[in-house]
Amino acid sequence: MNHNPAGRAGKPWLWGGVALGLAMAIALAVALFTAGSLMAGAQDYFQTGMVFIAAALIVQMVLWMREHGRTLKKELESGLSEKAASNNWWGVTVLAALAIAREGSETVVFLYGMLAEAGGMELARMGAAGLVGLLLAFLTFYLLQLGGKVLSWRLFFRVTEIMLLLLGASLFLSGVEKLISMDVLPALVDPLWDSSALLDDMSPFGGVVAALTGYRSHPALMSLIAYALFWAAIWSLFQWRNRRLAVAA
Repeated sequence: MNHNPAGRAGKPWLWGGVALGLAMAIALAVALFTAGSLMAGAQDYFQTGMVFIAAALIVQMVLWMREHGRTLKKELESGLSEKAASNNWWGVTVLAALAIAREGSETVVFLYGMLAEAGGMELARMGAAGLVGLLLAFLTFYLLQLGGKVLSWRLFFRVTEIMLLLLGASLFLSGVEKLISMDVLPALVDPLWDSSALLDDMSPFGGVVAALTGYRSHPALMSLIAYALFWAAIWSLFQWRNRRLAVAA
């Protein structure tokens, strides 16, 4: 819109859409935390459900990025240009609001799932982790702006996909373990082995590895089965996507 003289008049409408999208995401966050506090007897089930939803959103995000990542910027710019050319400023507002609300809502659900998975983790530790993540995001953006000299977009997306899927597996496993603790699922054999001598998931470093990958030093058999099923489902989804793209081509 900066390069379009007619589009500059639509900037207030664009920023209005951004504000509206953020407001919708914040409203969802308030609704989730309110619902979680009101459901006294079923709070554990509600939080467990949100953990599974967060894991599913991560998988959906990876699949969506693979399909639309290369054309997303062009699609958004094309949509905004069409609305600006016809002076359809309400359309610009709605388009921006929906884009921000969609991404914001996914972020809200993901963060709620992470908080539910963290359980008793102190707020200070969560805040510190968020700050480190924000700093790493700025560093990554800076490296990407160097034009591929240090970090290429292709490598960035591949590494991001792997990290997101590992995080999704960790969230899914945490949800399964919550169901085991609530006696909804049997543990079968608990523990199946003890690898704490190599890496204890209760240690500071082991805890980070466990949170990011789903590693367990004392896994139950049901947890191991669930972890294997998650990756089997991921492999099946990627195979289905590749077949669908091959047919479309």
